[in-house]
Amino acid sequence: MAPMIRVLAALDQARTQYYHFKAIVIAGMGLFTDSYDLFCISPVMKIFGRVYYAPSTGVDGSSPGVTPPAVVSVTVGVALLGAVAGNVVFGALGDRVGRRRVYGACLLLMVCSSVGSGLSVCRTRRCALASLCFFRFLLGVGVGGDYPLSATIMSEFANRRTRGAFIAAVFSMQGFGILVSSAVTMAVAAAFDHFAGHPAPHDTPECADLAWRIILMAGAVPAALTYYWRMSMPETARFTALVERDVVKATNDIGRVLADLDLAAVAEEEAASAALSPPPAPPPPPRPSYGLFSRRFVRQQGRDLFACAAAWFLLDIPYYSSTLFQSQIYRPWFPPAAQVNAFREAFNVAKFQAVIAIASTIPGYFAAVLLIDRAGRRRLQMAGFLLMAVFLFALAGPYDGYWRDHATHAGYIVLYSLTFFSANLGPNTTTFILPAELFPARFRSTCHGLSGAAGKLGALVGSIGFLWASQQKDGAAAGHLPGNGMMYALFVLGGICLLGLALTYAFTPETMTRSLEENESEQAQSQDGDGGSDAGNGSGGLRFHELNTLMEAAAKSPMSMASSHLSMSPILPHRMSL
Repeated sequence: MAPMIRVLAALDQARTQYYHFKAIVIAGMGLFTDSYDLFCISPVMKIFGRVYYAPSTGVDGSSPGVTPPAVVSVTVGVALLGAVAGNVVFGALGDRVGRRRVYGACLLLMVCSSVGSGLSVCRTRRCALASLCFFRFLLGVGVGGDYPLSATIMSEFANRRTRGAFIAAVFSMQGFGILVSSAVTMAVAAAFDHFAGHPAPHDTPECADLAWRIILMAGAVPAALTYYWRMSMPETARFTALVERDVVKATNDIGRVLADLDLAAVAEEEAASAALSPPPAPPPPPRPSYGLFSRRFVRQQGRDLFACAAAWFLLDIPYYSSTLFQSQIYRPWFPPAAQVNAFREAFNVAKFQAVIAIASTIPGYFAAVLLIDRAGRRRLQMAGFLLMAVFLFALAGPYDGYWRDHATHAGYIVLYSLTFFSANLGPNTTTFILPAELFPARFRSTCHGLSGAAGKLGALVGSIGFLWASQQKDGAAAGHLPGNGMMYALFVLGGICLLGLALTYAFTPETMTRSLEENESEQAQSQDGDGGSDAGNGSGGLRFHELNTLMEAAAKSPMSMASSHLSMSPILPHRMSL
């Protein structure tokens, strides 16, 4: 194994410090905004339908305005398409110009587009929908871009022992986003209901048009509050040392936020290891670097990229479908829409989402944080896919014969909640972690972005495909999905989970306790190369024999090297020997 840069070895061995927890909150705000936006749209569409769609007349009498399923699909789909673009674009930028440099821009885009979604510039139905979809697309771009940047930054700050727990904790901010989304929706709905004097079910006051806008704009607040801290974060030491080739600056930057890096202990360990081992062979001659689209990349990292992207794609189909399936769960527990006003209907939807989040979603995230560095990523992903399949089959098998007519049975909700718990315990968390651990530094953000984009494409399939696949064969009424199609749709979702299990078993490697620098050393020691150009990645990257030369130069003349990068500082004497 090639020698490791001392500051990166110290990062792998560093104890957990205050800044790690601060970084979890800072990096988690993008995931928080993602889940806030995803889960607030359901109650928002309830109010939107009351405001912009005329009441209809059915067999049971007059029904309030309902947003058509096609419109709901479009509002969900444009945000997911934006996330696909954001994953790819910001993931590539993170490797080309640096994680930190595009991190603040990504958050700023989320803040502005959240505000724009609420403003929606006009009050006619067609114009409001067009404006809403435009800003939700931009919001999706920002949210999608935050995925690779947050995961990569957290993985590169973390130590090897608790790296999985730190990245899982960042991802768990989604659970709190769901909870806050529900709380804000309930608070706004209750306040407007009281202000309007508790209007009759079919009386939708004009102020309802303001209520849904406030709910959407509130998602910008927590993201805006973390903008300063994002901009004050240093670049990760791994990007600076391995991609920008500035080891001294990497040491200085990381020392400003992680004060207890024990570089002396690492030096002693290196000396003891060197005394017991034969002298290292001279470094191999320089070879041309290779790019993302080269044959060499496909040989060395193609299998891992396929495993990450395919697993994420397969997961998001049942995961996002289950989110839409909530309408079948909560409907029997609350009064029909014709018996409540717009604010009370939105309140009930948000209340049910909060219950599911507290009972299953957030506990699943917490369990993943506790187990990820004990059981391992691969085992948790396989277990999660298996459990999701079991619970989906338990819902599907007796659906027509029993569950459809006994939707208030406690077992129905328990099975549904366990699918979310299993997903968050396993593949929903591990698919976010693995791409941040499997690739060299100069490809890490890009490959995470490509994997996340595949996941959002799966979410599109799940969100839109499930909505229509679950319709009754003889045609369901607008806004209603139960019927024979639901049973078959649930069987298909369970089968997709089994496919994810098989794919994980066949292709996904284990990364628990593995140093991120092992990705670099495997690259340096590989003897097969096609001499591909660096097309697809202009950053170049730093080969380990070049790092060795740099470290030897630093050892011979640390003062001259340091002076070429930065002025003397109180922490510099501890970093002279690299």
